[in-house]
Amino acid sequence: MILNRYERMVARRYLLPGKGEGVIFLVAWISLAAVMLGVAALIIVMSVMNGFRAELFDKVTGLNGHAIVHGANGRLNDWRPVLAQVRRTPGVVSAQPLIEQGLVASREGRVEPILLRGMPRQDILSNPSFTRNVVAGSLAELRPGSENVALGSHLAERLGLSVGNRITIISPEGRTTPFGTVPRIVDFNVVAIFEIGLYDFDKAFVVMPLEDAQEFLLMGEAIGMIDVTTTDADQVDTILAPLRASLAGRAVLRDWRSMNSALFEAIQIERVVMFVVLSIIILVAAFNILSSLIMLVRAKHRDIAILRTMGATRRGLMKIFMTVGLTIGVLGILAGLVLGMVLLQYRQPVVDLIQRLSGQNLWDPQVRFLTELPARIDPFEVVAIVSMALVLSFLATLIPAWRASKTDPVQVLRYE
Repeated sequence: MILNRYERMVARRYLLPGKGEGVIFLVAWISLAAVMLGVAALIIVMSVMNGFRAELFDKVTGLNGHAIVHGANGRLNDWRPVLAQVRRTPGVVSAQPLIEQGLVASREGRVEPILLRGMPRQDILSNPSFTRNVVAGSLAELRPGSENVALGSHLAERLGLSVGNRITIISPEGRTTPFGTVPRIVDFNVVAIFEIGLYDFDKAFVVMPLEDAQEFLLMGEAIGMIDVTTTDADQVDTILAPLRASLAGRAVLRDWRSMNSALFEAIQIERVVMFVVLSIIILVAAFNILSSLIMLVRAKHRDIAILRTMGATRRGLMKIFMTVGLTIGVLGILAGLVLGMVLLQYRQPVVDLIQRLSGQNLWDPQVRFLTELPARIDPFEVVAIVSMALVLSFLATLIPAWRASKTDPVQVLRYE
């Protein structure tokens, strides 16, 4: 939409308040602010939802891989041929033996449920979920036969543990005696504390070498499962389909979707709902632009009539009022982009400030899973949000611009 010199001059004058037009100018500013808030809200909420899903996915799959292979009774006895077969499968990046068992830990009368994880030492030292998040001690101290363990930070806090202390782990799978089964109770040395950032893991995880876990749980040479990572998490079903068929009857294969389906589906539904609800803010802003332009056309009907008598075309008048409305929309979109990016950059300080002012814990990791508010900006979503706001702003200008172009100068100026 190209404007000539006089059309640009008139549009520029109509963007500024004239005598007795304060209300129109106020409505225009309210429209701009509404567009700004709508765009900023959509960008912030969608980025936080994307970040939440991405962080949750990265942390869950970083610890559990994209799929697991486990025995029907929770144990894999003859697991080495299965492990070799999994590693030979096209599309599989890595596969490691693993033991996971829910147990109980205690210290000085305090008792907490734990999730004991046994892993090969090399896998522990090469897993970035652990190595990048050590807050105390060293994972290098985890050696088979050393009776050393690493703990999640929240579990250590609950039990009052630090590096160098001892933790008592209790397993109901003890040895059988004439008087019944005696629980197995063993003390381990705490040599490292990590904070993955996923509350459910940090409050329960106890990590030790695979050989120590086998000995403590009296599993012999058996393992609990095989952790599998593929080249593409979204194509895990296709990649592992041949493996699933060949393992039928010997082991069970489950991917990350089936293990966490309820959680990720709920996040996806919430994203869609939040997008629809917050889009209403931009729709309301478009109606504000519509109302402000209708008021402007009403207030400028004499000027429009004079312009028509001086040779202004209907097309030229439409372009003038469409430019006024689109300028309000574009300025609101730009302001919304800036506001959204700034708030995303300082999202955690903003949350902390609101918590201090309100006295409420807005981001409880026990409820939110993650310890900090995440965010991940999707450029395609930002473009979609900006495009939607621009289209709605454009549509809001059509009716007022059309009414201005239909002004009859004879009727307006008859009694002037």
